[in-house]
Amino acid sequence: MTALAAVGMPMRVFAQEVLKVAAIYTVPVEQQWVSRIHKAANAAKDRGDIEYVYSENTSNTDYERVMREYCEAGHKLIIGEVFGVEDAARVVAKDYPDVAFLMGSSFKPDDAVPNFSVFDNYIQDASYLTGIIAGAMSKSHNIGMVGGYPIPEVNRLMNAFMAGVKETAPDAKFQVAFIGSWFDPPKAKETAFAQIDGGADLLYAERFGVSDAAKEKGVLAIGNVIDTQADYPDTVVASALWHFEPTLDKAIAEVKAGSFKAADYGVYSFMKEGGCSLAPLGTFEGKVPADVMAKVAEKEKAIKDGSFTVEIDDGEPKSS
Repeated sequence: MTALAAVGMPMRVFAQEVLKVAAIYTVPVEQQWVSRIHKAANAAKDRGDIEYVYSENTSNTDYERVMREYCEAGHKLIIGEVFGVEDAARVVAKDYPDVAFLMGSSFKPDDAVPNFSVFDNYIQDASYLTGIIAGAMSKSHNIGMVGGYPIPEVNRLMNAFMAGVKETAPDAKFQVAFIGSWFDPPKAKETAFAQIDGGADLLYAERFGVSDAAKEKGVLAIGNVIDTQADYPDTVVASALWHFEPTLDKAIAEVKAGSFKAADYGVYSFMKEGGCSLAPLGTFEGKVPADVMAKVAEKEKAIKDGSFTVEIDDGEPKSS
């Protein structure tokens, strides 16, 4: 996904000055992925660009009903994640052609539903950079990785991280596990404990709970999507941050201009679009070797100017 794809016909211009936006989340808003969408929506609300309401912990079986209720209530932009309810969500969109939908999805836009756009967390650029740091900070070169599900949204970040690790630790070995949940910190923690027992001295924390295990056992961790360095000052070395603002702000502008159409908004998560970044190292500033940080800076510059591209690999990562 290297270019923005657009299909369908433009929507009508909406007369209202402040756009009514509603979000539907299947998990709590503090969950990493959703928290970034929620943060961007609140920023737009604080600027006065939108009115914003949301529902969290919405079950897949209830998702369609909630979508319809927000549409009937006059909301003109609906955001959320429909990974488990793709078909139902697109049916709703067809029924409300004057409402714009911007949904987290593994699929592409469809010209049969011209008001339904998709996005995803394509933050492989930042994940790759954290891998470079991780490879240098691991002494055993045995790295544990705990993910939610082996789906493209998770796989591409893990694979980019692993590729970065190989830049500074070519002999690195990986323990890869998935917990079968988007939000089960206790299970993620127990899985991480097992990997530490298996020799891992650094953990990739794709899920909440992993950094807790790392902290308790005195090993290092790499964060994902959000910055938890302040919560784990002696544990989290670096994090790949997702910034949803470019994605949402583009959609808001298109809806207000009456030009919203079915498109793939994933490109706005790329580093060159401001959609992701490497978090500040915080307490680990100066603890990562200078030559490694120079390599990170060199790669970051190349990613931004287009001279280097981090591979998007959606295949399931395996232990080695």
